Amino acid sequence: MARGDSVTTVTRGVSGPPAAGARAVYADRTDAGALTVALDGESWDAVIDTWSAAPRVVLDSAQLLAGRVGHYGYVSSRSVYAWPIPVGLDESAPVVDADPASGDGSDYARAKRGAELAGVDAFGDHALVARAGLILGPSEVAGRLPWWLERMSRGGRVVAPGPRDRPLQYIDARDLADWMLDAAERGLGGTYNAVSRPGHTTMGDLLHACNDVAGGNADLAWLTPEAIEAAGVSGWTQLPIWTPPTGDLAGLHAGDVTAALSEGLRCRPMADTVSDTWRWLQSEGYPAPPSGRGELGLDADAERRLLAATSG
Repeated sequence: MARGDSVTTVTRGVSGPPAAGARAVYADRTDAGALTVALDGESWDAVIDTWSAAPRVVLDSAQLLAGRVGHYGYVSSRSVYAWPIPVGLDESAPVVDADPASGDGSDYARAKRGAELAGVDAFGDHALVARAGLILGPSEVAGRLPWWLERMSRGGRVVAPGPRDRPLQYIDARDLADWMLDAAERGLGGTYNAVSRPGHTTMGDLLHACNDVAGGNADLAWLTPEAIEAAGVSGWTQLPIWTPPTGDLAGLHAGDVTAALSEGLRCRPMADTVSDTWRWLQSEGYPAPPSGRGELGLDADAERRLLAATSG
């Protein structure tokens, strides 16, 4: 709306009102008949879709809107790539097998890939598939950056997974949104890895920024990837955001984003993402994990094991 767009939201209406000024349409999109009635006879310039469950739901929506919408932007994920994700992966890398008509959303990678196929099937060159990487920023309910900020706020010795210069790759949700809306205005279609360049920041810079905004009371205890592995602790989930620089997880911070950058993707400074997320946490509190997902971060026992492995 700040861009001057007229915005319609389609939701069930169970988790709060839409932003002031948006027009709200209420429907359960998993009910194709109800969605048809709710959207009957209307048209829009563009749609942005973030669905992450059964691909059939996207197929129904995209087919319903084909011919009435000029552009279909789908927020996908780099999880659609066949595992393990290689270092330097670009959009031509192999993806998982998926069925756009599937009603099963239990496998995240296949669900996202099936939804990609559904959108492209209905909209062809007018479909934009944004394969987002790690998404951070205010309202990040997955809890990765919030976990680090909350832990830093408690102070004391804090496990810091090294090396300090470990390059990171992520996207601030606001930058992803800006790019997808710009793409909609331009009519840009195609498939893109939508994430920052590798090394947009480093693990050391990120953790120091988290400590600074959260009060500066933490003492970072740096560990090597080898020490972390020896303690039986994994990256990504137990140590959110971080992955070791080698092994199956290494490619999560080393994807090729040449295509998206050439089409105007821009990423704000890491310090802005960290400070804005901290302010959001102060106003809304630490987020509960999304339904169906376990808690992220170290439990007390794992933290003790890791701190015992440091030299101070």
